[in-house]
Amino acid sequence: MSHFSEFEVIPAVDVQDGEVVQLVGGERGTGKRYGDPVAAAERWVEAGAETLHLVDLDGAFEGERVNAGAIESVVDAVGGDGADAVGLQLGGGIRAAEGARALLDLGLDRVILGTAAVETPEIVAEIDETHPGSVVVSLDAKDGEVVVSGWTEGTGLDPAEAAARYEELGAGAILFTNVDVEGQLDGIDREAVASVVDAVEIPVIASGGVAAVDDVVALKEAGAAAVVVGTALYEGEFTLREAQDAADEI
Repeated sequence: MSHFSEFEVIPAVDVQDGEVVQLVGGERGTGKRYGDPVAAAERWVEAGAETLHLVDLDGAFEGERVNAGAIESVVDAVGGDGADAVGLQLGGGIRAAEGARALLDLGLDRVILGTAAVETPEIVAEIDETHPGSVVVSLDAKDGEVVVSGWTEGTGLDPAEAAARYEELGAGAILFTNVDVEGQLDGIDREAVASVVDAVEIPVIASGGVAAVDDVVALKEAGAAAVVVGTALYEGEFTLREAQDAADEI
């Protein structure tokens, strides 16, 4: 499950206080609520999603997993090993190799590490040893540098250089989010994505700022293997099928 056979549009199911929420620019308290995570997950699977992007937002900010129950309910509802099962990737509050392995054993296909990968890079190699290719390293960029701890702390790292470093450590994919444009339906930063894609051989999943089908197409053209879409899908700017069909045409 670590490599995408073809370009995918991946709906985001971001969970805060047990509900689906979409933040604006990564700012806590800016979220709009969209109800029950299981209902959202089932809705996207029915709409044709092959992978779901799950985020424990409280976990991202608090540094420990807060919405474990809600996330496990989603895994129970739509995960599994059947032919029609969707791929599931989870981020937010995963700080240790042991916890990541437990989640992968629970039924997740990929774990997303952000702060932990920056603070303790060897955790990527540790997880890769037992679950090859299952680690997605999340690089969130603000003003051209990687930020951590819920987007509040700069690291001085260049996203492309950081991506290459994690590829060497065993990351199966890179999740690249441009925080400057996230949740604002203002469009994407294609050049920033292309620079990360050029730096690595592993898949790059793009996230942040998708407002229209054209943004999805542009990200595919920039070399992304997949794109995570949140606000635009929940607000009905376009359907999952419209976005996937447009991407498949190029």
